[in-house]
Amino acid sequence: INTLTPSSPTHGAMPPSPATAVHYLATKCVDTVKKPQQTKWFMPWGPNQCDNIQSFDEAMAKGIEANNIVFAVHIPLPNKEMSPWFQFMLFILQFDIAFKMYNQIADGALVHIDVGLAYRDDMNSEWTEMAHSLEQRKLSCNFTATKTHENEGRHYECDLLPFMEVGSVAHKYYLLNIRLPVNERKKINVGIAEIRDIRLVGIHQNGGFTKVWFAMKTVLTPSILIIMIWYWRRITLMSRPPVLLEKVILALGISMTFINIPVEWFSVSFNWTWMLLFGDIRQGIFYSMLLSFWIIFCGEHLMDQTERNRFSIYWKQVGPIVFGSFCLFIFDMCERGVQLKNPFYSIWASDIGTELAMAFIIVAGICACLYFLFLCFMVFQVFRNISGKRMSLPAMSKARQLHYEGLIFRFKFLMLVTLACAALTVIFFIISQVNEGHWHRGEHMVQVNSAFFTGIYGMWNLYVFAIMFLYAPSHKHYGDEQSSDAGVNSCEDIQPTTTITHVDGPTEIYKMIGQEAQE
Repeated sequence: INTLTPSSPTHGAMPPSPATAVHYLATKCVDTVKKPQQTKWFMPWGPNQCDNIQSFDEAMAKGIEANNIVFAVHIPLPNKEMSPWFQFMLFILQFDIAFKMYNQIADGALVHIDVGLAYRDDMNSEWTEMAHSLEQRKLSCNFTATKTHENEGRHYECDLLPFMEVGSVAHKYYLLNIRLPVNERKKINVGIAEIRDIRLVGIHQNGGFTKVWFAMKTVLTPSILIIMIWYWRRITLMSRPPVLLEKVILALGISMTFINIPVEWFSVSFNWTWMLLFGDIRQGIFYSMLLSFWIIFCGEHLMDQTERNRFSIYWKQVGPIVFGSFCLFIFDMCERGVQLKNPFYSIWASDIGTELAMAFIIVAGICACLYFLFLCFMVFQVFRNISGKRMSLPAMSKARQLHYEGLIFRFKFLMLVTLACAALTVIFFIISQVNEGHWHRGEHMVQVNSAFFTGIYGMWNLYVFAIMFLYAPSHKHYGDEQSSDAGVNSCEDIQPTTTITHVDGPTEIYKMIGQEAQE
C-alpha cells in the first residue's frame, strides 16, 4: 500500500490522487558561530530568518567558507501546514552542480552530508530535533556539452538521489538543515565540483485520498468479518470435518480481514512511524495467502479423492511463495526497519544496495509472471477434467442434467474470474515494485491513479466475499430423484442454484471432478 504514485491535483468530480509531489529549493544560510554550545536551527524565511547569501560567488567575496554554509529547507512551503492525513513523507535530493575546468567531478565522487531534521507545531515555539545523521551519496552526473572554458558555469545533469523517508506526519512544521563539510586532508567533499544549489522533491499522500481509503477499509472490514463468521459457522454445522479447501478459504478470509482492519485511524492521532512497515507486512501476508489459495483451489479440483485434502502435497508450489515473501520481508526490514531509527538511511544510496534492490524487483516481477502462467496451466487442466465429466450428462434425467449444466457453467465462470483477479493482482504487484524502484532512482514512473488503486483493493474484497459465500455448505435438502442416473446416486441431494456447495464436500463440482480424476 506504500507504493502510491504522485500525480497532479484533481479537478471536478475526479477522486483524489493518491499522492502529491512538492518542489523545494534550499536557502543558503550563513553560520557565523565557530563552535556552538547547542544545536542552532536555521530558518529560510519568516521573522527568525537566517542570514543568507544568493550564490557562492557572494560567499567568496565576503570570505565565507563552505563549512559555514547551511542549506535550510522548511516543510511545507510558506503559509501551509503538514497534516497527519498525509501519512508519510518521502524526499528525493538533487544537486545543481556547475562545471569548472579546474574543479570537475571526480570518478566515483561521494558527497558527505551532515543533515538534521527538526519539528514544531506552531510558528513561535522552538525547534525540537527529530533526527540527525552523517550520510553519503554517490554522484552520478553527466556533462553533455564540451568541457571547455567557454562552457564553464553550465550545469551537469545529475541523477536524483534518495534522501529521507518518514513513516508519519505527526507535526505541522518540519525543518531540514543540510551541511556539506569540507576537509581536504581527509578527502571529504573533495572532487564534487561546485555545488551551487540543493533541490528537494517531497512526496506525501494526499489527505483527501487518505480519507477515502480509510472509509473504504472501515466499511469493508465488517462485511468480510461477518461473511467469514457466517461461513465458518456453516462449516461447523456439518457432520463431517472441514476439508483442506474450506480451511484455506477461512485462512484467506482471515488474511483479508487482517489487511482490512483500519488501524490507520490511530496514525492520525499518534506518531506511529512504523505504520509503513506494518502495512508492508500486512500486504505481504495477504499476497502469500492469496497466491497459495489459488494454487490449492485449482489443485483440489484436479486431485482424486485419495490425494486431495492433504496440505503436504502442495509444498513444491506453496514453498517458493512463502520463501519469496520471506525474502521480500527481509529486504523491507533492511530499509524501512532501519529508517525507524534513521530516516535518512536508504539501501539505494550505495551501488551494492541499488544493484541488490533492483535484482529483487526484477526477480519478483519475473516470478509473478511465471506464477500467473503456471496458474493458467492449472486452470486449463481443471477445464479439461470438467469437459471429461460433462460427457456423461446426456445419460442423466433432464432435471439433473440442467442442474449440473448450471453448476459447471457457474464454476467455469468462477475460474475465469479467478484468472482475471490473478492477472490484475500480478499487474498491480509489478507496477508497485517498479514504482518503488523508480521513486528512489528518480526515474519516470508508471502512473497509477486512485481509481485503479482502490479498484484492486475492492476487487480483492469482492472476490474473497464471493468465494466464502459460494463455498459455504447449504443445509437445504430437496426431494430425492425417482429415477437412477448413470454415474450418480439417485439419493444424492440437489442443491439450490444460488450456491455451488454440497453437503458431502465443499462443492458438487469438487466431488464430481474428484471422481473423474480417480477414473
